[in-house]
Amino acid sequence: MDKTLIERLGDELYQALVKREVLAPLTERHPEMTIEDAYFIQQRMLARRLEAGERVVGKKIGVTSKAVMNMLGVYQPDFGYLLDGMLYNEGEAIPANTLIQPKAEGEIAFLLKKDLKGPGVTAADVLAATEGVMTCFEIVDSRIRDWKIKIQDTVADNASCGVFVLGDSLVDPRRVDLNTCGMILEKNGEIVATGAGAAALGAPANAVAWLANMLGSLDIGLKAGEVILSGSLAAMVPVKAGDNLRVTIGGIGGCSVRFA
Repeated sequence: MDKTLIERLGDELYQALVKREVLAPLTERHPEMTIEDAYFIQQRMLARRLEAGERVVGKKIGVTSKAVMNMLGVYQPDFGYLLDGMLYNEGEAIPANTLIQPKAEGEIAFLLKKDLKGPGVTAADVLAATEGVMTCFEIVDSRIRDWKIKIQDTVADNASCGVFVLGDSLVDPRRVDLNTCGMILEKNGEIVATGAGAAALGAPANAVAWLANMLGSLDIGLKAGEVILSGSLAAMVPVKAGDNLRVTIGGIGGCSVRFA
């Protein structure tokens, strides 16, 4: 794809975000689009958000669990950027009308105390570089109509980032088995999803190592102080105004969110 088309598509996605509108799938209109093209489009969308005053506070890994892969028909991980405008406090109300077609995911978030940059980053390196882990919600959202996405569509759309909420307890990752810890996600008092840490590429630290190595190939690093969302531990849960959700992960703690 030439630079002009990449910029135009990145601008389309940014305008859809701002106006809370949906677009026809990019891959329907441009079937020649590669994943590399999609990351360039993502960079353009990101640049527009940074120009508008937001700043990067972390990164997210998407499509890590079999449940999400099967829901979306996308069968490889991707990544996107977390911005300060996406962050909500634990228990804070999220106005549902600020999102388009949101779905909630329960995840384990990593807070880094050291920089990480691939190639060659291992799960052990990730744990050594981590200040602590937290239970979190990622509220994914898509600017692509009806979530009809291929991997290129979600990558271009900043890995379908919406907003995220961090729990209020930070736990040393060496004090909990991140692979076997169980997750329960409740919606309006009913259990709607369960999972375990191993759902994220076999281990959440594996997912972060994958990200560090993927970004390293692009000469981008993970930085101390960044939050890294390691991927959903179960299927995505649709949400709307009036919904109250809570996710609990064994040994790590809980996180609540409500939609106004």
